[in-house]
Amino acid sequence: MDRIIMFLLAATLAAVRCGCDANYTRNDFPHDFAFGSGTSAYQWEGAYNEDGKKPSVWDTYVHSRNLDNGDITCDGYHKYKEDVQLMVETGLDAFRFSISWSRLIPNGRGPVNPKGLQFYKNFIHEIVSHGIEPHVTLYHYDHPQSLEDEYGGWLNRKIIKDFTAYADVCFREFGNHVKLWTTINEANIFTIGGYDGGGTPPGRCSTCSSGNSSTEPYIVAHNLLLAHASASRLYKQKYKGHKNVIIHIQVSGSKSLKILRMLGPLTYGDYPDGMKRKIGTRLPVFSEEESELVKGSCDFVGVIHYLAASVSDSQSKPFLPGDSKFFADMGVLLTYVGNFTAFEYEIAPWAMEGVLEYIKQSYGNPPVYILENGKPMKQDLQLQQEDTPRIEFLHAYMGAVLKAVRNGSDTRGYFVWSFMDLYELLSGYGYSFGIYSVNFRDPHRKRSPKLSAHWYSAFLKGNTTFLDSQDIMQLQSNLSSSATSL
Repeated sequence: MDRIIMFLLAATLAAVRCGCDANYTRNDFPHDFAFGSGTSAYQWEGAYNEDGKKPSVWDTYVHSRNLDNGDITCDGYHKYKEDVQLMVETGLDAFRFSISWSRLIPNGRGPVNPKGLQFYKNFIHEIVSHGIEPHVTLYHYDHPQSLEDEYGGWLNRKIIKDFTAYADVCFREFGNHVKLWTTINEANIFTIGGYDGGGTPPGRCSTCSSGNSSTEPYIVAHNLLLAHASASRLYKQKYKGHKNVIIHIQVSGSKSLKILRMLGPLTYGDYPDGMKRKIGTRLPVFSEEESELVKGSCDFVGVIHYLAASVSDSQSKPFLPGDSKFFADMGVLLTYVGNFTAFEYEIAPWAMEGVLEYIKQSYGNPPVYILENGKPMKQDLQLQQEDTPRIEFLHAYMGAVLKAVRNGSDTRGYFVWSFMDLYELLSGYGYSFGIYSVNFRDPHRKRSPKLSAHWYSAFLKGNTTFLDSQDIMQLQSNLSSSATSL
């Protein structure tokens, strides 16, 4: 990867640092712009060993380390109808969720679990019957442990065939109602966390009990790209009757070098020249056939954005668990705006606008969906209801998205992360992103709207035009008088 490209991106980000118009309404966005929210299977469903589901790598990882876990979490597996009703009351256009591979096909390949299949059919039907569009992610970090045990999971090219077969089941069974598919969630983050730093499943790194941080992240990323492309080709060849379907692989939009790492092959069929020079023989090579398979395999770009990061040329070791080789390979130091380790996210909407501008200019202005954006706050049942900082964060970033759209970005949707408090993959139950609280001490996992849920609902229904102290006071008054429903 050429450093000049990274410096140009840093300059682009600096150029768009700006204040955003505070006085906007939903009507200022395009009429077909989708507003939504989301969850993922391991973080929301619970029921980790019920109805035929077998362990995923997340189950194994957290249980073997005695960590907080998603064994029950929100109990969405049993409470999905209640949660869909909250989506309706909030006024969501769309809802994003993932399918648990180990619930649908417990061994990773072979027989489909009928109870798992029926759960997802019921959930999707419940969403669609209320006029909400389902956005489905096939893989959110949680492949079946059986595949990890059998052949090393994503380190082995065998998983490409197994993932494609799994995707085929999902396309066949759910495709009549699902028009937007994400194949792989945050492929770049998954490779770094699981195979470079070792802080997420399967927990491999050079200083972990197993792994090689200098080679494995590149092998895994390569296989993820090929699996995505294989599933995308399958859909387009086998399911042509499903109209207006778009498929993509998702990347984190907080860090430009990781965008380049994934979007380069997806756009041009190969890794950037500078990256190939830097990584050398440790970087897998696309065959001519594979290059054609990967190139153009995305119908849109899905962006996840939480934190701003400035890029500088440095050999200093960045903050990452384990012995990080990826950033050393890139030859850069990332400085976060806000405290990443303490989950204190500063409001920096210029970074969101910069990412969208960069994608527009560098990759031919493809369709973009902001699939995650949100602010964590410490779990506190006494204080979390009045989450004014989250409202300020969301308001600023939605304004940045609007400005990018007005400047020509083909951004088509914005999803708040997360719809409710979840088991967070990096912090367990210490911090939450939800606009609805979940009382994890209550065996019934009672849900309650936070101030941000009231605010987001009011915005979606056209009842609020801007954010100021009087708006917040009015929302707080509403919350005090009716804390259980919108």
